[in-house]
Amino acid sequence: MPESKSRKKATYTPPPAKSTGPKVNAPWFLPVMLGLMILGLIWIVVTYLTQSQYPIPGINQWNLLIGFAFIVSGFAMTTRWR
Repeated sequence: MPESKSRKKATYTPPPAKSTGPKVNAPWFLPVMLGLMILGLIWIVVTYLTQSQYPIPGINQWNLLIGFAFIVSGFAMTTRWR
């Protein structure tokens, strides 16, 4: 019976390591993120305390939507925080 030829396998070479360090956010990112969430909270509290007359008079319950929009945009920024 003939002897089978052995296969020559190429040795594994791992991809070169990336020399870039960990990515960091700009220094303004965290204060803006927290500021938006706090501003939204204050906006909603003022809306409830003034029975929907302030912070912007005349738009009534839309003030709640604006407050929640600030909060949601702050939370959306948390997904990009490193």
